[in-house]
Amino acid sequence: MTKVTASTTKSSGLLKWVEQLGNKLPHPFWMFVWITIIIIATSAVAALFGLSATDPGTGEEVFAKNLVSGEGLRRFLEEMVTNFAHFAPFGLVLVMLMGVSVAERSGLLTIVLRTMAFAVPRKVVLPFIFIIGACGNIGSDAGVVIVPPIAALIFMQMGLHPIAGLIAGYAGATAGFTANFFIAGTDVLLAGISTEVATGIDPDIEVSATANWYFMIASTVMLGLGGAFIVSRFTIPKCKNFAIGDEGIEAFKETPKLTPEEKKGMVYAGLSVLIFIALIAAMVIPDGAPLRNQETGGIVPSPFLRGLVPILFFFFAIPGYVYGKITGSIKKPDDLLKFMEQGMKDLSGYIVLMLVVAQFINLFSWSRLDTILAINGAEFLQSSGLTGPFMFTLFMMLVAFLNIFIGSGSAKWAIFAPIFIPMLAQLGYSPAFIQLMYRVGDSITNCISPLYIYFPLLIGWVRKYDKNIGIGTIISLLIPYAVVLFIMWVVLLFVWYWLGIPIGVGEGIYL
Repeated sequence: MTKVTASTTKSSGLLKWVEQLGNKLPHPFWMFVWITIIIIATSAVAALFGLSATDPGTGEEVFAKNLVSGEGLRRFLEEMVTNFAHFAPFGLVLVMLMGVSVAERSGLLTIVLRTMAFAVPRKVVLPFIFIIGACGNIGSDAGVVIVPPIAALIFMQMGLHPIAGLIAGYAGATAGFTANFFIAGTDVLLAGISTEVATGIDPDIEVSATANWYFMIASTVMLGLGGAFIVSRFTIPKCKNFAIGDEGIEAFKETPKLTPEEKKGMVYAGLSVLIFIALIAAMVIPDGAPLRNQETGGIVPSPFLRGLVPILFFFFAIPGYVYGKITGSIKKPDDLLKFMEQGMKDLSGYIVLMLVVAQFINLFSWSRLDTILAINGAEFLQSSGLTGPFMFTLFMMLVAFLNIFIGSGSAKWAIFAPIFIPMLAQLGYSPAFIQLMYRVGDSITNCISPLYIYFPLLIGWVRKYDKNIGIGTIISLLIPYAVVLFIMWVVLLFVWYWLGIPIGVGEGIYL
């Protein structure tokens, strides 16, 4: 394949404008530095003019804090290292990818994915990637970390460009973050906030973790089909001319045959996985098991879900080690360490980026500008006087827009819920339905936000294959997912609304 830089690929219309403008942006590190400086300067101006907003949940007046002050300087210097070291996504990414690195560099992951790529029709593989990405949120952000690089390997085994796999996996895990076949921590967290607000209307109202379950199951299937359509019609053709760097794309006309060592390695690796799964099941399924919630006895939330990242680390590392020992790719225990070290070398750029990203997120939150922005946006929509489907659409669009700048879904819902649940309850709509609309908007723009905490990780993955690809090109590849899937999600919601189908266990659209 001829190596072509990202700048030679053709886009048109809005996507061309986004690509050209975005590619003129500086390196993400400097981009976040400048954004942080802007936030600091804005906080000083906002504090000078007394910018504030009333928190609808507590009635407390939220004032902008001046970061250009003695207090701001002291806080920055005292917390800079802590912000970086305790940045939650940082540890999650490192731990998860060390385990994946063992499975990949031992050869196991490549063999398994290559076999799957030839055993499963492409029409099934593509939606499967999106569905797995969406369901990955059962382990918090685990899906965002693990699905894109695996999707890239799957695409390579299918003779497709790995960048197309990265984009597809990332879009599925971020744009579909709130959808799932299972009840996840997100359901519990948002339902708790909704219940607290709803009891102010009626003490008997309770929004359960299963309040949106039926709709989210259907959403997961829809995202899989819609994502597969986009990747086939747009992403794969657009990525064909990208450079492939040193990784290369190995296309096979027929299924490669496994060597006896590879077959034996896969068998023993598979047995190790089954034993590991059985052990985890024994610690989760029985009543009183150690990984269940020790107070309620439930699984959502529980130490099992909170500890899913280290569990997945062993899920990949153990069979990877077994396979490597049998095939000879791991000759001594120190080889395991080398594989993990090599995985960390690939993340060196991400680690540097996290230094400034962690500061930006903490300073933005401490300035209270994020809270004031969300409150004022919600009050603007409330004052519009709109009702019905048009208002629903504007509500979801507002949440989607603010989601580009404010990542925490629970923090935004804590602001929106006290405004919109009482407002729409007066029109007869259930808190569960209002929460459902919020979740759609809060997911769909994750993939296109350059401020999303995992976006720098995607940049690093993409540049592993083509170092010339800029931020604008990456965002232009992701925009079709945000736009098309949002339209499909809104259509699905309105069909649900007009048919009056239950949206969850014991929950409908109306009170």
